[in-house]
Amino acid sequence: MRLINRRPDRTAALLLAMLPFVLVLIAYILGSAARLAENPADKLLPSLGTIADAIARVAFNPDARTGDYLLLNDTLATLDRLLTALGLSTAIALVVGVTIGMLPAVRALLAPFVAMVSMVPPLALLPILFIVMGLGEASKVALITIGVTPFLIRDLAMRVEELPREQIIKAETLGASSWQLALRVVLPQIAPRLIDALRLSLGPAFLFLIAAEAIAAESGLGYRIFLVRRYLAMDVILPYVAWITLLSVLMDYALVRLRRALFPWFGGRTR
Repeated sequence: MRLINRRPDRTAALLLAMLPFVLVLIAYILGSAARLAENPADKLLPSLGTIADAIARVAFNPDARTGDYLLLNDTLATLDRLLTALGLSTAIALVVGVTIGMLPAVRALLAPFVAMVSMVPPLALLPILFIVMGLGEASKVALITIGVTPFLIRDLAMRVEELPREQIIKAETLGASSWQLALRVVLPQIAPRLIDALRLSLGPAFLFLIAAEAIAAESGLGYRIFLVRRYLAMDVILPYVAWITLLSVLMDYALVRLRRALFPWFGGRTR
């Protein structure tokens, strides 16, 4: 049988999925042991025991200066900024994307502008946002919104344009107005695609937020990483990076479950 036709069963698929993680962990353990054998004070690749101690310190012990649990406090601050920005981006993209996709006049007016804005590197705007909006929460939320919204708008607009023209004509024949077309024909079909677009936006959204927190913040996962880097505290940095990755994975999984629950007819097409 050709390899292209061989499909692993569930157990084999699980083992194959775990293999890269196990190999990376083994490589890290070996590399850490080798560096610590040469220099016990080495901070680049701390041992798993040292990392575990750092996790206990930031996650389960209150900070001596503030009394806060640092990991919890940083996580809540980051998620508050991230979810606020993604909520704004979703609302704007849904309205503007559907309008551009449905109405030719609006498409001619806004599509070139949105395409141009989507090419602007969001991180290049960060100094401008800090100057105009200050160093508070608004500038951080604005950076994520500016970075994510144009992509969502363009994706939704293209998905609306891809809908079969026959559906629109049939609805118009039955007397549907443009408002009814948007609510009854377009929206139900692009809503699951919007959820998938949000999944693809999680990585860039975290990138923009971490960059903003690293420059001007008093709490947050990105703030903590760049605060302790001056001490070469890899035992804190590595768990924080892993925690950010885990949060992204959990949010992605939650969006998948939401899409499958709300749109079971669409759930089997993408992962």
